[in-house]
Amino acid sequence: MRHPSNSNLRAQACQQHWEVDDILSFTNLTVRPVIPVQQTSISRDVPKRDISRASEIRAEDYAKPFLDFINANPTVFHAVEHFGNRLESAGFTKLSERDTWNSKLKHGGKYYVTRNGSSLVAFTVPTGYTPGKGVGIIVGHVDALTAKLKPVSKKPDSHGYVQLGVAPYAGALNSTWWDRDLGVGGRVIVKNSSGKIESKLVKLDYPIARIPTLAPHFGSAAVGPFNPETQMVPIVGLESPLDKSTKFKSGSFASTQPPRLVIAIASELGITDYSSIINWELELFDTQPAQLGGLSKELLFAPRIDDKLCSFSALEALIVATSAKDFLSGSAISLVGLFDDEEIGSRLRQGAGGNLMSSIIERVIESFSDGKSGANALSQTYANSFIISADVTHAVNPNFLNAYLTDHSPQLNVGLTVAADSNGHMTTDSVSTAFLTRIAEKSGNTLQVFQIRNDSRSGGTVGPIMSTATGIRAVDAGLAQLSMHSIRATCGSNDPGLGVRIFAAFFEHFEEVDAEFAE
Repeated sequence: MRHPSNSNLRAQACQQHWEVDDILSFTNLTVRPVIPVQQTSISRDVPKRDISRASEIRAEDYAKPFLDFINANPTVFHAVEHFGNRLESAGFTKLSERDTWNSKLKHGGKYYVTRNGSSLVAFTVPTGYTPGKGVGIIVGHVDALTAKLKPVSKKPDSHGYVQLGVAPYAGALNSTWWDRDLGVGGRVIVKNSSGKIESKLVKLDYPIARIPTLAPHFGSAAVGPFNPETQMVPIVGLESPLDKSTKFKSGSFASTQPPRLVIAIASELGITDYSSIINWELELFDTQPAQLGGLSKELLFAPRIDDKLCSFSALEALIVATSAKDFLSGSAISLVGLFDDEEIGSRLRQGAGGNLMSSIIERVIESFSDGKSGANALSQTYANSFIISADVTHAVNPNFLNAYLTDHSPQLNVGLTVAADSNGHMTTDSVSTAFLTRIAEKSGNTLQVFQIRNDSRSGGTVGPIMSTATGIRAVDAGLAQLSMHSIRATCGSNDPGLGVRIFAAFFEHFEEVDAEFAE
């Protein structure tokens, strides 16, 4: 979820940890009573039970798998690799954008595509598909607030400390990043022994960095505001003779980085020739594990919930829905798109503003059109399609009830929250809300609503970007969380599974619900 574009609001949002979703009032939304979710035993693995309908999904089965996913995949690159492995284990085939797909796509097939190693689109082609049929789409973002290493991250010696040059990504380096145990991870670009350039993922998940606060004894100097360039520089160690004695090849990438960091990264990857490291994209992350909390373990405390939460639920929903008997006998494509760079505007090629999803849909149409595809088939496809823009929204905070509208205060462990905005920051309208309401009614899921007060302002999602580019009907709806844009946040322990259940229901009931709407 992005911060508002206005710079003053952005600064205020960072200071107060806002990320608010402006929401419309809905006229046709049926909201079920809020019923506390009873806690049961927590499964340790993604469930392997045979599930014939989405309503059979048990929300509690997904808490431990979500925790494991968060803990094992600290960066966007690790998350996308994890999702690819999950899809392949479920029978999905990876496609390359560099290849032609005309001979690769088959009726009844399941496929996925990645771009930049940081965005992913997975989709199925049912046996009854013909060009012009619709696509049931869930889109979200898999990036999260972080601090990225600068191209030259080596800093001058500073009174006996070794420091690391980093730059905030979106609203990171806010006050919640002070005094946290931070690891480093991401991707490293390496020239292998055969001369080929390849990408390797790495994570140093022990705490190597920390941004220390100034004790309150120093008076006004400890109060702020603080300069993120000079006063929020991570400490990664104390000066060592190794820092002075280690010499890398002049002009090499390694020579621009802290020597012991290069050595640690190379050791983790089994690299002995430091000059083979061509470049890297590394970032800081909180090393404290995600875990269950609360007296009955009804809460889930974790970093990077925004928006690994909806991304995880959407992908697991596609996997469980498409594994059901006869699911692929329909005529509508089912698709999940998880994009990078939402937190900074989605404008890069791996973002939702790029052409990844639209180009995939165009190529599917062409592959089943005997070379006769065109604007007519594409426009018909978009008109018959529907998008759920799945991004986290705000759970009611009991300590700040005055910041919420009484009837727009989502709770944890209840269900998906429909979000909209009268100024177009969300896609939700009465038609798309009615569509999702019918999905919820058919599957026994509960919907909540959130509307921000008139004296606050919403952030944004990928929904308006993708709906505007394609003309596809869309609704913004996400799982609620506390402490959005903090380095650590809170959701309900059943929320990952509740997301899986309603997203799987969307895929299951998309065609029949779509048939109920005149346009």
